[in-house]
Amino acid sequence: MSEARADTRSEAVSDGAIAVRRALVSVSDKTGVADFARGLAGLGVEILSTGGTATALREAGLEVTDVSEFTGQEEILGGRVKTLHPRLHAALLARRGDPEHMATLEREGIEPIDLVCVNLYPFEETVAARDVAPEVAVENIDIGGPTMIRAAAKNHDGVAVVVKPESYDAVLAELEESGGEVSASTRHWLANEAFAQTARYDAAISRWFSTEYEDYPEHLAVAYEKVLDLSYGENPHQRAALYSEAGVRSHVLSRVAKLHGRALSFNNVLDLDSARRLVEDFEQPACTIVKHNNPCGVAVGADSLEAYKKALACDPMSAFGGVIAFNRPVSEALAEELHKNFVEVLIAPDYEHGALAVLQQKEAIRILCEEERRQRDPGERDVKRVLGGLLIQDRDGDPEPRELMEVVTKAGVSEEQWRDMLFAWTVVRHVRSNAIVIAKDGATIGIGAGQMSRVDSVRLAVEKCRDAREDGDALLAGSAVASDAFFPFADGPQLAIEAGSTAVIQPGGSKRDAEVIEACETAGVTMVFTKHRHFRH
Repeated sequence: MSEARADTRSEAVSDGAIAVRRALVSVSDKTGVADFARGLAGLGVEILSTGGTATALREAGLEVTDVSEFTGQEEILGGRVKTLHPRLHAALLARRGDPEHMATLEREGIEPIDLVCVNLYPFEETVAARDVAPEVAVENIDIGGPTMIRAAAKNHDGVAVVVKPESYDAVLAELEESGGEVSASTRHWLANEAFAQTARYDAAISRWFSTEYEDYPEHLAVAYEKVLDLSYGENPHQRAALYSEAGVRSHVLSRVAKLHGRALSFNNVLDLDSARRLVEDFEQPACTIVKHNNPCGVAVGADSLEAYKKALACDPMSAFGGVIAFNRPVSEALAEELHKNFVEVLIAPDYEHGALAVLQQKEAIRILCEEERRQRDPGERDVKRVLGGLLIQDRDGDPEPRELMEVVTKAGVSEEQWRDMLFAWTVVRHVRSNAIVIAKDGATIGIGAGQMSRVDSVRLAVEKCRDAREDGDALLAGSAVASDAFFPFADGPQLAIEAGSTAVIQPGGSKRDAEVIEACETAGVTMVFTKHRHFRH
């Protein structure tokens, strides 16, 4: 912002308070509006209103002037036109410090409106319903409301505009404390909220219309709302906040209660998202441990305690300071095990009696309780930021069902091998590419992530298993290995086979598939093609 423009804005914000003598109240969401209007009336403010709002206020015992009386024009077209009138908008848009504007109001017999309280038809809620009729959606596109909001916000030097029930108490408190005045700083902030509200509203309408034509429209209008200020970004010198897309069913912290610990950081939330997405893929009791946005241990078990012990055993060194997610409640016995290690963030659907008391002995651990039961929107897109824009794609989706996979070797596949391969295949989709997961008995025993060469990812996964435990070689015997993309050469599976793996699951599709299959055939190892790649960059 230039120095001259900064000075202009400063002068506008520092103008004096305005007295509120007349208010227009017309809302779709009537939460708290009667109490707000009653407070205004108690300060001697004349209240103008329309339709259902006027009826609700009168039923609450308030004296109300119909907007039609103010404009001299009855509502027409079944209520589609009731506030779109030059007298009303002149009352909103006239600049109080402009003698010519005020002379026009006096000549026309128009009394200024000092406060506008308006919220809009519930368009987002309407189109969120399944199979909503187009004519119903269109009738819930508000015209008069956004027009009044924008007019009042544009002229915030002389008008206060209130668009959220959450603002009623604060605005009323300021009016009562000041003897009926609203400060310039408050008006400026309210105008900011107002334009944000109309921008969100128009973005929702634009998105709804665009779905009639294409999944990836020429213009993408998206609105975001701040959920939480974060303690810092990826590094302590970076500021950060979490925003959720307006209108989505759920987000990473929706219906998540923070029960204990320090404020969440950018990295905490990023890892938390990865951990939750992975653990939700399992129906059995499961545990996921995530570090630097990669799983370092995943397991299923008879209960959460068994799942945790198996997950931790995969890479206990990397698990130090990790984010841990469960899909079952945390028992007191599990809490005792968790307490032995340093945990950055813990999330579970519940905590049984005694568990929290154990966990809260450590001040730093962030303990979250997740109660979100709504299904994720299957149409939600995956978004990544690049310089000057966004990369947007469909979500990766669920793992492929076994029925669509192809056994490409002659060696038979036992049910135990299928279980280990499908488990590894579920996990590898959540590991950074190039990704290799070695699994056995419902647990990861070695994970290779983010390597530039796939064979290096295999080597890393094998070494992780051997480094983590003395019986690593014995554990690798009979294990299953999953690759998120095809093996370009036979060296990757050969390395896993030499370590003891007896089953390989991968997408297939390489020019050298025949060589890779031959390497497995020679060793008597089973190989399955899933026919779908799952890169995660």
